[in-house]
Amino acid sequence: MAEALFPVPIAFIIFNRPDVTLRTFSEIAKIKPAKLLVIGDGPRSNVPGEEDRVRDTRAILDQVDWDCEILTNFSKENLGCKKRVSSGLDWVFGLVDEAIILEDDCLPAPSFFLFCQEMLEKYRNHPEVGMISGANFQRGINRGDGDYYFSKYMHIWGWATWSNRWRNFYDVDMKAWPNFRESKDFLLITSNVTNKRYWERIFEKVYRGKINTWDYQWLFANWLHKRLSIIPNANLISNIGFGVGATHTKIESKLSNLPVQDLAFPLKHPNSIRVNVSADQFTEKHDYSRTVLDLFKKAIKKSLGIFK
Repeated sequence: MAEALFPVPIAFIIFNRPDVTLRTFSEIAKIKPAKLLVIGDGPRSNVPGEEDRVRDTRAILDQVDWDCEILTNFSKENLGCKKRVSSGLDWVFGLVDEAIILEDDCLPAPSFFLFCQEMLEKYRNHPEVGMISGANFQRGINRGDGDYYFSKYMHIWGWATWSNRWRNFYDVDMKAWPNFRESKDFLLITSNVTNKRYWERIFEKVYRGKINTWDYQWLFANWLHKRLSIIPNANLISNIGFGVGATHTKIESKLSNLPVQDLAFPLKHPNSIRVNVSADQFTEKHDYSRTVLDLFKKAIKKSLGIFK
């Protein structure tokens, strides 16, 4: 009798860290996906030993011991986070209609995969839903009347979406930003002047190429098209990649290595698709705000020439 394979394609983004990659791969291996699409950046020529680490990381795929279609999109040259992930996901969604996306350092709880599978099925024909997240940063507070809630924020530490939400909507260059910045929609979404200024600073830096990333553009695309994300009322992802060797998370964070929980099935669904305002306000207060102290520290560092 053939073994049961997990039907939803898994997109796995790897680079140069075989240790964390192996831990996340081991969780993927437990559910035995029928299709595994792997995105990998190339080594940087000026980083000693990175070519070997990239090779060792890619070799982890040799441990696949189930009937799996493995598709790879490996770059010979180093493209960087922005170009490598965005072009890789363009490739993924040119091949499959939906996918669960995991970066090498996003360690999933067992129920993460089943949660994404059910949400992809349930909200496939609800264009106002842009993605499903596995991460929850509510510090143990349950939101709403179901096992998940809706948010305007897109947490990408373990997530899932459909190709028709990505293709023709995601723009890594954010060409629509100048017009959106001046629109009423931007103020309505951000809900207050302080939050608007916070996101205006970030989006402006991304638009001008001062931040080498791909994920703010995904948030922007969903805001531009008035879409929400699904967030579970349990944290299903632990980011184990902070610290030395990380690309963007070199400094430990209050969100690093959060413990995971599991959701119980069958899931209880919310009564409606609408933003949980309390949850988003909590997120803005704790994760998406710059305090006076933050600005003071930046001013001190600038005066000392630590950064410009």
